[in-house]
Amino acid sequence: MTPTLVRQHLFHTGPPSRVDLWARARDWSEIQERMLVPLYEAVYERLEVGPDTRLLGLGCGSGLALLMAAGRGAAVTGVEPSSPERLALARQRLLPEAWGAGAGAGADVRLAVGPPADAAGSADARTPAYSLVTAFEPVGYRPGDPDGLGDLLAEAAPLAERGAPVVLAGWGPPERCTTLSVLRATTGPADPPRAAPRDGLEEIAERAGLRPDGSGRVACPFGYADTESAVRGLLSTGLFDEALAAADPAHLDKELTEALHPYQRPDGTVWMPNVFRYLVARVP
Repeated sequence: MTPTLVRQHLFHTGPPSRVDLWARARDWSEIQERMLVPLYEAVYERLEVGPDTRLLGLGCGSGLALLMAAGRGAAVTGVEPSSPERLALARQRLLPEAWGAGAGAGADVRLAVGPPADAAGSADARTPAYSLVTAFEPVGYRPGDPDGLGDLLAEAAPLAERGAPVVLAGWGPPERCTTLSVLRATTGPADPPRAAPRDGLEEIAERAGLRPDGSGRVACPFGYADTESAVRGLLSTGLFDEALAAADPAHLDKELTEALHPYQRPDGTVWMPNVFRYLVARVP
């Protein structure tokens, strides 16, 4: 099937205006997004993602999780409501023919900046479009979490089959997430993201009308070639936007570099063990 692009129309919400949004999107794509690969793999293995899967990725970022699902034969749709810049990079990954780079990913691919309904792509509006919905970016990464995520899940649920799994992710226990220590050391009065308690993800799912049906934990260490890469990668997450709005960027970079020092190895690399939790909920 020929890959399709869906229209874009949502406004951009995100970091302070002084941030270079394209540079941040590239840092996310080239440095940070891969840190969540173990999460993507664990979920795809558990739910047996393959040629029969029709996947909707909410907050698809620059498309790495979608690319991995397409590599398993799945038909993939990505919705990126807060970063057109990330979505442009996802197009380059998943629809390279649009950029004069030859054949695409080989799967049915749709990408949109907009509500999930805009990307459904179902020929019959009465036919559920998706057999799996994912929201992989951990709760707390984006402005408006968790309410914004809950709204996206509620909009996406009617587009999925009855009983279809819906996956969302959050931070694991604080004592097992060293990145949270870096956040607390640098955000000052700004609140660091909450590590989701046992019932945190379930509460978000239930408010969206979904039925929790199991969960798992996955080790997702954040590893970087050097401190500079670590700073760029962490800033690309959006976790430091409140601090960035209140401080000089150079000062925040200095604070981050100092906070990362305990996690720097003798060879200059930076290694921060983390555990993320994911929830599998079901569409009623």
